[in-house]
Amino acid sequence: MAGRIEAIYRQESRRVLATLIRLLGDFDRAEEALHDAFAAAVQQWPREGVPDNPRAWLVSAGRFKAIDALRRRARFDASLRLPAEQLERSPDTTEVDEMEDDRLRLIFTCCHPALQPDARVALTLREVCDLTTEQIARAFLAAPATVAQRIVRAKAKIREAKLPYHVPSRDELPARLDSVLRVIYLVFNEGYSASSGPELTRADLSAEAIRLGRLLLELLPDPEVAGLLALMLLHDSRRAARLDATGDLVRLDEQDRRRWDRAEIAEGIALVQRALGSRRFGAYTLQAAIVAVHAEAPSAERTDWAQIVRLYDLLLHATPSPVVELNRAVALAMRDGPAVGLAVTDELLARGELPEYHLLHAARADFCRRLGRVDEAREAYRTALALAQQEPEKRFLQRQLSELER
Repeated sequence: MAGRIEAIYRQESRRVLATLIRLLGDFDRAEEALHDAFAAAVQQWPREGVPDNPRAWLVSAGRFKAIDALRRRARFDASLRLPAEQLERSPDTTEVDEMEDDRLRLIFTCCHPALQPDARVALTLREVCDLTTEQIARAFLAAPATVAQRIVRAKAKIREAKLPYHVPSRDELPARLDSVLRVIYLVFNEGYSASSGPELTRADLSAEAIRLGRLLLELLPDPEVAGLLALMLLHDSRRAARLDATGDLVRLDEQDRRRWDRAEIAEGIALVQRALGSRRFGAYTLQAAIVAVHAEAPSAERTDWAQIVRLYDLLLHATPSPVVELNRAVALAMRDGPAVGLAVTDELLARGELPEYHLLHAARADFCRRLGRVDEAREAYRTALALAQQEPEKRFLQRQLSELER
């Protein structure tokens, strides 16, 4: 039974929390109610059995626990009497449709323009998707203490400003969309390539990001929403081929393309074409178009690297960043040779860009290896290995280094 409850916690806790926030109107109160509800489940379910609808049971239990807690506190704090009475009188609205929409409502609340941009993303990743502060900090390349402060301040701002818990009107949506798309993509990235730990992927997070992307596209048929969903689907289509039987990383050019999910590829390509046809696309659509070129190639050798470089040129113009420059360098190296790619990575380092980014050093190591500059390749692999946080990536880099040291 303990294993069953743990599995339900993994599957349902964020959905339950989102609904409790709607019902209770407070993040901290909802989190306390969530923990109380699961504590009650641990006590009752072994005796009574798991209910037919565990999520609804947990929501109702959490709501009643919150009401009881407010009643007790109101005995000593008169300011809590009115909230306790209002909460007790409020309807226990746990209809399926309402509960299904709660996570989307919560995302838009967390991404409200009244919050600072980084706080919006951090709060949503923590509250909606249950990422730890440390995981979020790595996504931001920030200190965990800094991220924790952002989350606390964001919650306080929502409470003090009484920010509404609802999906914005269509007129309000465009101003809120960028933050929401960024949040969803960061969630997907954490699932597709975990920032640290023994496993490369967390399929639950990627699946949740794709689900949220579908919901958002249904709500707002915007080209960039379609582009983001396409990007996630096309990346996710390669999931089964990214690891070998021992759980080690398999490079894109070595993956068994027969294991790629053709249904996801077809859907992703259709979405890319739809977004590109609108002429109002942005960075997510361009990234999806790049991944689509890989997906359409029958083999690594027949990849259209010239087209990929052209798409990276457009992406770099739309959203200049050193990470885009690095990715473009990899494509340039495939089209024009490793010396061209190496020149770009060295220029990035000379400018002080991405010195702690392990993938830059891994790319530089590969370029040096292909050029026969073995000593430089070894040193770059060692640097990448020291910076990597993800265990399969570490094993991959160690294998590459070991091959050069034979």
